[in-house]
Amino acid sequence: LSAATTEFSTNITNAKKDLKFTQAQLEGLPESFLEQVKTGDDEYTLQANVTFHYLNVMRSAKPEATRKRISGERKRLAREKNIPLLKTVLQLRANIAAKLGYKTWADYKCEVKMASDGTTAREFLMNLKRGLEPKWQSELGQFNTLKRRETGDPDATLKMWDAFYYMNLLKKEKYSVDTEQLRVFFPYEQTLHGMFRVYERIFGLKIVASTAPYKWNDQVTLHLVYDAVTGNPLGALYLDMFPRDGKFNHFAMFPLISGKRLPDGAYQRPTVALICNFPTPGNDKPSLLSHDNVETLFHEFGHALHGILTQTKYTRFAGTSVPRDFVEAPSQMLENWIWDKTVLATFAADYRDSSKKIPEAVIAKLKEAKKATIARHYRGQLSYGLVDLTLHSLTVDEARIVDPIALSNQITEAVYLKPQENTSFVGYFGHLMGYDAGYYGYAWADSISADMATVSENAPDRYFDSTAGQRLRREIYEVGDSRDVSESIEKFLGRPRSLTPFLQDLGILDE
Repeated sequence: LSAATTEFSTNITNAKKDLKFTQAQLEGLPESFLEQVKTGDDEYTLQANVTFHYLNVMRSAKPEATRKRISGERKRLAREKNIPLLKTVLQLRANIAAKLGYKTWADYKCEVKMASDGTTAREFLMNLKRGLEPKWQSELGQFNTLKRRETGDPDATLKMWDAFYYMNLLKKEKYSVDTEQLRVFFPYEQTLHGMFRVYERIFGLKIVASTAPYKWNDQVTLHLVYDAVTGNPLGALYLDMFPRDGKFNHFAMFPLISGKRLPDGAYQRPTVALICNFPTPGNDKPSLLSHDNVETLFHEFGHALHGILTQTKYTRFAGTSVPRDFVEAPSQMLENWIWDKTVLATFAADYRDSSKKIPEAVIAKLKEAKKATIARHYRGQLSYGLVDLTLHSLTVDEARIVDPIALSNQITEAVYLKPQENTSFVGYFGHLMGYDAGYYGYAWADSISADMATVSENAPDRYFDSTAGQRLRREIYEVGDSRDVSESIEKFLGRPRSLTPFLQDLGILDE
């Protein structure tokens, strides 16, 4: 099983697909992006396996055929090698679960999580699906109206390759939010150091650039994290932030050395790495991040802090070694910071003229636009979670005969949108290996993070409140999994958990 899962993940990393387009076929994409991918007089080469290439096209390319082409190619990556491997993995997991006395692999994996079993995790997702149905149908109606107007086809309906494009168009037209135009406020270096200052302030830290004694690529940088009051070293952080051939092609935090108490009483300080794929800097332009990218940066750095600030005695309980359906919650909570005008005012400025800040009205519109399309986001997330749980809820006999493509397509169509013909996204769904029977944890953790965010929202200095920040550091980050996370959550909140803030965020409950 270990060999098969490693091979599956390696095939995803190695999968490549170059696609050539003309300028007309890339209508709608920003000039700054086109300059990076120009390979001939009227030739532009995009890579379906490079996430920011793919997302730029899906959000901004006006020709439907272009979006459909890159979407199809991305969802066919690694298919020939990985679908047979996936069948093998599902059979092995079903067999192992049965031998260990569990009904399914999902039950085995969920036993040590907050959900406790696969059925509880599935019911959580299905309840969310039902709760979101009215809002999803309303959003779908708006997307269909936009598509019919733009294409001139009165019967046009939203397809899988349309979702990001029409969501972006709705934000531009109804909420005057052009996400591409916001990039000038978020040059990478300025945003990174702005984030450092925010987290230094609320957690009582000092983050210092250092010369790496070893690094695996020239682009990699090293930062050391200290306690601001005592000056004690807390840990080290490697940053590997831009795409290149053969590199892991998503966004993640990886622990390299975990924290633990040594026999002589000293503490082994952790070293972690952020592996990201932000837009590559141009020849004469910095890497310009989208607002989504900044949200991802704040999120992933939250994981880094979870790893670095640990104080547990044993590595087994250190940092992010918490239940998988909780591990995302502290980081998802920190995403709220980049929706706050006071936080953004400290670092978001036009790189060409630092006196220009994001107007407050634009931030307000950003929030409105997020709420207006939140059902689309979650129905997409729920489809991934339910595909993952269903594939891992097969009995030994079912696993032997399952067609993972047909089953995943059937679930995706029922929960979200009909998958593109001749595609098989499960062959490129890396979470099936590392997050097996655990993808539901993103939504589960979101329900916790929305509740946790109320601590800062209601604090005297809101998102800059150091008392709330120190509480997060002490009650969540430092203790890791050395006590039940439900107890840690309640100690941080100062009260029992509530689903109300999450349901309000989704528009299922009124404020």
